Amino acid sequence: MRLVLVGPPGAGKGTQAQFIASNLSIPKISTGDIFRANVSGGTELGKLAKEYMDRGDLVPDEVTIAMVRDRLSEDDAQEGFLLDGFPRNVPQAEILKKMLAEFGVALDIVLELVVDEDEVVRRLAGRRTCSQCGRIWHVDFDDKKDDICDACGGSLYQRDDDKEETVRRRLEVYQEQTAPLVSYYAEEELLVGVDAAGPVEEVTRRAMEALAPHAD
Repeated sequence: MRLVLVGPPGAGKGTQAQFIASNLSIPKISTGDIFRANVSGGTELGKLAKEYMDRGDLVPDEVTIAMVRDRLSEDDAQEGFLLDGFPRNVPQAEILKKMLAEFGVALDIVLELVVDEDEVVRRLAGRRTCSQCGRIWHVDFDDKKDDICDACGGSLYQRDDDKEETVRRRLEVYQEQTAPLVSYYAEEELLVGVDAAGPVEEVTRRAMEALAPHAD
């Protein structure tokens, strides 16, 4: 199966991507993983990307796309893959479609993790990070009533990225950039939505049920 996973920050994409890919016996391919592999491996694309990152600039789309193309051409991706973090917009989606057509394949499905904005805020704004060991706790899910890490005794704090105003801004950016992508895949009749609220195992079960009709 060849699929793309989309969803807002806090929807649990990273966690679900691992479980789904494992259940389907296909590689999970994220842009972050691709970047790290190319940079640490010293590839020509990695060196080029590092030049941009060292300057604090965004890596151009063409470099990212070239990395994705190289990764999708590897042996383990020939029978299927799960893409997480790419494409991020409609132009990238159109490039991916052409790229796969050159390989003689096409996407089977685009799975959207659907979650209410207030639930995302609750998930992310409730996180607290230990200043000593780095472990993450949650004020609701871990029933944390104090600011002390139960693992090492360190003090807990809220990262700037996890503050409510920052989370809501990230959601605004996601809607601006990705809402057109979701509409694009809906028009292509590839989009399937899955309720991402509830326990991780339950969300995985829903996702696998949604994917079942599209499996070989």
